[in-house]
Amino acid sequence: MTQTASDSALSADGEQRRFASLDPRTGEVVAHHPIHTAAEVEDAVSSARDASAWWAGLGFEGRKTKLDAWRRVLSKRADEFVALISAETGKPADDSRVEIALVMDHLHWASRHAGRVLGKRRVSSGMLMFNHSATLEYRPLGVIGVIGPWNYPAHTPMGSISYALAAGNAVVFKPSEFTPGVGTFLASTFSEAVPEYPVFQVVTGFGETGAALCTSGVDKLAFTGSTRTGKKVMAACAATLTPVLVECGGKDALIVDTDADLVAAAEAAMWGAVSNAGQTCAGVERVYVAEEVADEFIEIAVKRALKLKPGGEPSANLGPITMPSQVEIIREHVQDALDRGGKALVGGPDSIRPPYVEPVVLTDVPEDSLAITEETFGPTVVINRVPNALEGVRLANQSKYGLGAAVFSRSRGEELARELRVGMVSVNAVLTYAAIPGLPFGGVGDSGFGRIHGEDGLREFAYPKAVTKQRFKALLNMTTFDRSSLAGKQMLRLARLLFGR
Repeated sequence: MTQTASDSALSADGEQRRFASLDPRTGEVVAHHPIHTAAEVEDAVSSARDASAWWAGLGFEGRKTKLDAWRRVLSKRADEFVALISAETGKPADDSRVEIALVMDHLHWASRHAGRVLGKRRVSSGMLMFNHSATLEYRPLGVIGVIGPWNYPAHTPMGSISYALAAGNAVVFKPSEFTPGVGTFLASTFSEAVPEYPVFQVVTGFGETGAALCTSGVDKLAFTGSTRTGKKVMAACAATLTPVLVECGGKDALIVDTDADLVAAAEAAMWGAVSNAGQTCAGVERVYVAEEVADEFIEIAVKRALKLKPGGEPSANLGPITMPSQVEIIREHVQDALDRGGKALVGGPDSIRPPYVEPVVLTDVPEDSLAITEETFGPTVVINRVPNALEGVRLANQSKYGLGAAVFSRSRGEELARELRVGMVSVNAVLTYAAIPGLPFGGVGDSGFGRIHGEDGLREFAYPKAVTKQRFKALLNMTTFDRSSLAGKQMLRLARLLFGR
């Protein structure tokens, strides 16, 4: 039984409705994919519902065996996967290789630790309920819908898919319309390892297909994308009280203290800002550097940025802007920063030549400009001077977003990290939290809520089930109408003796 949804979407004249995925570097067609209708999405969820019972019944060890087999298939076909990711996103092959390595690492962690995190365990019943035993376990929700992004089309959605599967759920995945082949590849490789039932399926299409998944009866929906679209997903899911996990945008800041390793900080700032052509939700878009070291830091950062070149050839440092409409947003933010008194240290409006954008480094940009307040999602960065690192933290916390951040300081990195209102912080590095499977990934504010990865990520796709069992009758039984008139007084007296001091 196939684990890829049917390709039977038809137009009014009976022709199959399809769309093309394009290589953003050349505009060439990579492949054609079906536009799945609402009815087909519902069919996929229905078949996943039947499959989920079998999958949950395998238990943690049974699922681990299957997921390990899938991981081996992904490893065996890694070169093919690298080529596909690069073709649909335009990113350099090495970036695709890193993404696949992260996919395998997280899949391994989720399957290995699911039993420990979610399995049945004893809980203390306390002094007042000492005659009862208590247990807690986390049960799978059933069918999880996942709507994924195009910037990291394998690693990001697999942060939900891997953990949902390890927790015992079936999954229906709607990849971005820019990277449908990546989703199809994931589903087809899963079916090689798990051919018995449609535990993991993919549906492809545009916004209508994603909207249909929201209202299809899934037991939870995990979404990664823009804050604007995330609000629409939440509204659609609210009609059926479908819980959601929402990972949206960011405007992440990097703080450079006076005692920072400036070479390392500048290299990290450029990597966080420019890698993947800046199309990283937790990428560095703002840098606040202490005035005392600002000149030296900026000099190093500018030299590094000038060496970075976009292109489609293997030697390029960054690829194209995958989503064409994002180019105008980048242009608007750069121009607004300059119009409001900011200065371009590297590049400028002429750096934007679709589908490529050369690195742009701005400074002295007002805090209320678009390049500071809104997600740019391109290879641009603002470097602003601040009197000290604490002022940088204050400015960083003014953002409506709160996804991730970075701090460079030899002596007080953790102290500064604690003050940042974000879900994740790297100290003396950037983005490292995303590569550690045991850490939760997610933010606050307009960056969304809920967590993928780690123990929290496993629990997102399960519900806690508490069970108590009476072992023997209690001397003071308050759960009967036959209790004595003194029982309540005696119970309160005991509670005050135990807990009132």
